[in-house]
Amino acid sequence: MIGAAGAHGTTPMPFSQTQIAAAYAHCERVARKHYENFPVASLLLPRAMRRHVAAVYAFARQADDFADEPQFEGPLGKREALLADWRLQLDRAASGAAENPVFIAVADTLTRFPLPVALLHDLISAFEQDLHVMSYETFDALLGYCRLSANPVGRVVLHLAGRNEEALMIQSDAICTALQLANFWQDVALDLAKGRCYLPREDRLRFRCTDATLNARRADPAFVELMRFQVARTRALFARGAHLPAEVGGRVGFELRLVVLGGLKILEMIERAGYDVFTRRPSLSAPDWGRLVVRATFLADGGLVRAAS
Repeated sequence: MIGAAGAHGTTPMPFSQTQIAAAYAHCERVARKHYENFPVASLLLPRAMRRHVAAVYAFARQADDFADEPQFEGPLGKREALLADWRLQLDRAASGAAENPVFIAVADTLTRFPLPVALLHDLISAFEQDLHVMSYETFDALLGYCRLSANPVGRVVLHLAGRNEEALMIQSDAICTALQLANFWQDVALDLAKGRCYLPREDRLRFRCTDATLNARRADPAFVELMRFQVARTRALFARGAHLPAEVGGRVGFELRLVVLGGLKILEMIERAGYDVFTRRPSLSAPDWGRLVVRATFLADGGLVRAAS
């Protein structure tokens, strides 16, 4: 049994070391199973951080599945109830009680790090928003969604790395929002198939990109100019956070550098495809990641800023 109170001042955790180890192993399997554009709890992170990042990832992955995956289809209230229960289990984990292996791992992580539970609640709020909001009128509204769906992830990583300076958090927010936007732009076709559109309506009107164009999955001149604009503003966000990897340093800084390079590579692939994300979805292969690792290894600190500019 764990015999000391945790970082949040909770009572001793009622889990054996065997239970905790099994819970983290479960979360690591979840992280390895799901394909993502960007590394999750990779070997690049310090060993002491990996299982905690995996715990938060597994928590978020399951909540995302509740909101989006076909196996949880049913009346809208079903998905809402699953997310409400997930939120309840998070609160119980924060107080030291859990049965689900994901929450046993989360509970243990919360005892070891001064990690604001509100960040994890924000992620659930984003998935709840996904149930009701299928498109966004303005870019500011979309940024509001990213503040819930993406920015908490970077802030969690910084807290786990022992870096909670607000200036670093702001740079992390820029990177995480840019990563989320890059994902939206590469997935325009996939999201339309689900009845969603993350291209803000105000921008579609500005560039005269009609619903007919989107529904026809046609990269006409209006769509190309709309996407060019979105890619440029996303690159600007990467540039705003490009100093963060050097300021954090170490293996976490290297991981952050790699993630930024991955996001920039997606934007480059969209550009090289003539902004036609309908014909083929831009995505990074294992060889692409290998080349990015090499580039990140030899890239000087100022090089990332120039790459994002």
